[in-house]
Parts: sequence; C-alpha cells; structure tokens
Amino acid sequence: MIDQAQFQEIVREAGRIAHARWPGDGHALESWDKTPGNPVSEADLAVDAFLRRELGRLLPAAAWLSEETADDKARTKSDLIWLVDPIDGTRDFVNGRPGWSVSVALISNGKPLIGMLAAPARDEEWFSVAGQGATLNEKSLKSSARQEFVGARVPADQLPSADSDLVLVEKPNSIALRIAMVADNRADLLATLRWGFEWDIAAATLIAREAGAKVSDAFGKPLAYNKHDPRDFGVLVCAPDIHGAAIDRLADRAQQLTQKGRPE
Repeated sequence: MIDQAQFQEIVREAGRIAHARWPGDGHALESWDKTPGNPVSEADLAVDAFLRRELGRLLPAAAWLSEETADDKARTKSDLIWLVDPIDGTRDFVNGRPGWSVSVALISNGKPLIGMLAAPARDEEWFSVAGQGATLNEKSLKSSARQEFVGARVPADQLPSADSDLVLVEKPNSIALRIAMVADNRADLLATLRWGFEWDIAAATLIAREAGAKVSDAFGKPLAYNKHDPRDFGVLVCAPDIHGAAIDRLADRAQQLTQKGRPE
C-alpha cells in the first residue's frame, strides 16, 4: 500500500493548482474546445502534468491513464495503474461554477484500491480505501438507504417524462461529484446512459461503494478498470434496495442505445 498521507497531499495540492486558476475567484483562464462542446483549459494540463510527476514518484511501478494524456495500451500489462481526471467537470470550471473536482484512483488488478476527489471550490475532500470505508472532510460517510424507487432523488438538470416520479436535486457538472452525492445521502440515484470513461468514475465509485451504495454499469453488471478500451456503457450508483428497480427502469433505453453501436 502507498503512503496514504502523501497520496492525499498530492491530490490536495492538485486541487490547489486548479483552484488558483479557477475563474470563479476572478482568475484569468485560457480554455478551448478539444471537440465541439468538450472544453479543456490550461488548468487541466497543469494539474495533469503535476499529478503524473508526483504520483509517478510515489509509486513508480504503476501505469498511467488520464483524460488529458495519450493512452499507452502498454498500461494493460500492469497490475497497478493510476486513473486520473485532472479536472472532472471542466464545463463548470471554465464558467466559474464550483461543480468540479480533481479525481484520482489507484487501480489494482482491475479494481479501485484507493480514491480521492478534491473539490476545493466546494470545500470538499472525499477519500476512500477499499475495505476501510469512505470519508468527506475526514467524517465517515453513509450512503442513501432509500427503499422505495418512486421519489428517489436524482442529480440532474431535468428528467424525461418516464421518470417524472423521481425528484431533482443539485447537479454539479462533475460526474464524480454526482456519484459522491449518493455516498453522502444527498441523492439516492445516479444513472447515465452513454459510453463513459474509466477515469471519470473510478475514484467516486469506490467512495460510493465503501459508503454502502450499490455500483454497476447501466445493465447491472460490475465495472472493471484498466480495460483495453477504457469505457463502459453507463454507470449506476444508488441505494442498494432500489438497484433492481433502477435496472428495470433503464433496461429498454439502455438496450436501444447500445444497439446503435459503440462510438469510436
């Protein structure tokens, strides 16, 4: 196991680096679109470079996969890998909104071993080690324990008519923070129906699972990490007692969307 205190300080410092460039505090920021509607900023690249250097020093044996680094498939030969999103929720970041986080997870043999989210604009530090529970600002987390699917709280901008029996709550742009909301009992259900990358969810799903939430892909299957293609279709994080109902609610939509094929 790595030195947890050193790991936390590295991720905390990455959060400081990002926060020092955040327009929400009036800082000037250079940003551009990698693809239409997919922003990136100088802060993403600065945090990425810092984390790659410092985490590499902390654990030289671990491979690397980050949203802002070209994917070296040699990583799949390693039992250990860092999964990093230097700024998850870049859209909120570049627009001066607080719904962003630095997300870092260490994966061992395809499963998250340690994970942390630094969200300094929200004064939040989320942390978890597999088998040891999860914390927010050093306080233990206990996830939603909702038993009824109807009325479940969902972090979203809007809901389709088929889900009008659910309840909207705050939606940060960071998917990691939305997952963490279930861990902190601020939401009961987080579900996506699209292809998503491992680095977006690795740390947050460990935090949610260790807080007691149920975690799967959109079809209810376990998530795996450090795959050759680092994507899964959807993520579902919710109170354990409503997981089956959530799978049933999503099944037809998930099937229709996956029949369209996997995007390149």
